Amino acid sequence: MTQDELKRMVGQAAADYVNAHAPEGAVIGVGTGSTANCFIEALAPHRARYRGAVSSSVATTARLEQHGIPVFDLNEIESLPVYVDGADEIDASGAMIKGGGGALTREKIVASVSEVFVCIADASKRVDVLGSFPLPIEVVPMARTAIGRRVMALGGVPVLRVRQDGAPYITDNGNEILDVKGLQIAAPRELEATINAWPGVVTVGLFAARGADLCLLGSGTGVESILYGAPR
Repeated sequence: MTQDELKRMVGQAAADYVNAHAPEGAVIGVGTGSTANCFIEALAPHRARYRGAVSSSVATTARLEQHGIPVFDLNEIESLPVYVDGADEIDASGAMIKGGGGALTREKIVASVSEVFVCIADASKRVDVLGSFPLPIEVVPMARTAIGRRVMALGGVPVLRVRQDGAPYITDNGNEILDVKGLQIAAPRELEATINAWPGVVTVGLFAARGADLCLLGSGTGVESILYGAPR
């Protein structure tokens, strides 16, 4: 199966999970990226079952609205029974690297208020140790160099994310992203806490303190459901 086929398969599996477990009239949290887009497409035929969604990015908001799914500001919503999103890497504990699409801060906010975090990914995203995929850090622009020095002290190589024209990539929140190469993240919770404490860091793309509760992992043999313990 191609990667696109795997993404569609896990997107459908996530829609099936949400339809089976989320209460009618609920608001659903929806992530960002090509795999999350497949979930949106699979959920769209059932949109009348739900009040709407909370989106983690401007791009996801546009796609949800294209499919006729109302989008709410998180400040208007008391609770989210489920949040569905992809990952760039996921380990055996459910800790993830996320943020390849640039929406890590809003993704982390939505995940933090969701009862169940469902990660949808193809089998290539499962790793023993996080870090082969560059770790994104969203930073306030004036702190970029200072944070880069701290990253290098940890053994990482910070690279400013840029657009095709060479200009810095700017997040939906008006900040920049450092993509950190060369890390082997054996203790993701500890590293997440360390980096988040640095002045000028908006958030780091380590989702370990609030990792996945369930991963729907697609491969050529089907979709594997991996549970990581009781929902937080």
